[in-house]
Amino acid sequence: MIEFQHVTKKYDTKTALNDLNLTIKTGEIFGFLGHNGAGKSTTIKSLVSVIEPTAGKIVVDGKELSANRLEIKKRIGYVPDTPDLFLQLSAGEYWDLIAAAYEMTDSAKAERLAELAGLFDMLDHQDEAIGSFSHGMRQKTILIGALLPDPDIWVLDEPMTGLDPQASYDLKEMMKKHAARGNTVIFSTHVLDTAQQLCDELAILKKGQLIYNGNTEDLLAQSPGESLEAIYLKMAGRQS
Repeated sequence: MIEFQHVTKKYDTKTALNDLNLTIKTGEIFGFLGHNGAGKSTTIKSLVSVIEPTAGKIVVDGKELSANRLEIKKRIGYVPDTPDLFLQLSAGEYWDLIAAAYEMTDSAKAERLAELAGLFDMLDHQDEAIGSFSHGMRQKTILIGALLPDPDIWVLDEPMTGLDPQASYDLKEMMKKHAARGNTVIFSTHVLDTAQQLCDELAILKKGQLIYNGNTEDLLAQSPGESLEAIYLKMAGRQS
């Protein structure tokens, strides 16, 4: 279980996230929805220790993140909101770096890499520089790296952006199977159909404020016959 307790993030006079309180249960797919600048990436980056909240705390299975950062980070596979990272490395060098950081054995890395790189059609591109890849291939490279150590918590920020339909489908199936095995999948998306299809629970953010947190089916039941997209737009509206 992951708990955000009164988490706030400020940048000078701007409040990117304001007193966030929510719980993400183990064994579910949890989705963050919101317009650009709503606070989704700020929330995710706080969980994966890219940024430090101004106030509040994050607790993972009873352990406070700030006091157990390295231990908790090793349980997380993180896909950031841009794949434009480590562009000077080859895909294979990047995956080697991830495997070393998670202290994977050579045999475990080879087995998992064959599975993931095979699934995403990247086996023949291991020696090519990430900087030479298309956006979609960079996204696949980062995805493979995040999932390589098979962490129990997947944190995916807009993970399907740039993926071709087959890769997007394969990732969604992997997310379902990961959660079904009692693990946790957290992701953000602007694609409301994807959220409706996958999410057990949702958090909707607007201007750094949590405006909905609950079961996806319960939200849909509030407006029978309407899509999640229509309901979301009524709730989140325009940012101005």
